[in-house]
Amino acid sequence: MPGVALVVGAGDALGGAIARRFAREGYTVCVVRRTADALTPLVKEIEAEGGRAVAFGADARSEEVMVPLVDRIEAEVGPIEVAVHNIGANVRFGIRETTARVYRKVWEMAAFSAFLTGREAARVMVPRGSGTILFTGATASVRGGSGFSAFAGAKHAVRALAQSMARELGPENIHVAHSIIDGPIDTAFIRDTFPAIYARKAADGLLQPDAIAEAYWQVHRQPRTAWTHELDLRPWSETW
Repeated sequence: MPGVALVVGAGDALGGAIARRFAREGYTVCVVRRTADALTPLVKEIEAEGGRAVAFGADARSEEVMVPLVDRIEAEVGPIEVAVHNIGANVRFGIRETTARVYRKVWEMAAFSAFLTGREAARVMVPRGSGTILFTGATASVRGGSGFSAFAGAKHAVRALAQSMARELGPENIHVAHSIIDGPIDTAFIRDTFPAIYARKAADGLLQPDAIAEAYWQVHRQPRTAWTHELDLRPWSETW
């Protein structure tokens, strides 16, 4: 019987799609956002499809929140078999306009929260000798862009974290993987903010959340003889 899939950053697009995909496989999905009420539609959708979901409001940047959150899930819901960190923090500021507060906030949201999620997942998985930890990255994980110094710095840090964890935890039978999402995702944000980019949807030129979630599921179910550590996903139209 599958255990728990923890999705930190279960938003309306990719995070929700990941939660739904694992719920369809029988996992109890623990979904996390800053505000639990924002997760009500997702929980209802999963339950309507016959799955089980539990919502938690938590600030993933806080050690004082994340440690007891994982303990509570383990005690009240079940053993965490899969942990997904899916927090973006994609903002654009020129380097001269990037304040210390902005840089620190982006790092906390994307990088420090990933560290806390990964560390706490490892803490409960290693004694059981199994588990999967997945980190969602971006184009900024591998190259910086003009105006994205804070975001690229944070996403580079997440990639380095994932590499270090994979080398350390692989011998413990913990599969750690990092995905590079290279391109725009079909979201309301892209639709409302970048209509020219959103027009690519008609020609299958946007990454679909459900398709990304399927890739995550396939990585999770890989045998340990052929684990993927890093995958990059992009629509056919992306110039790379």
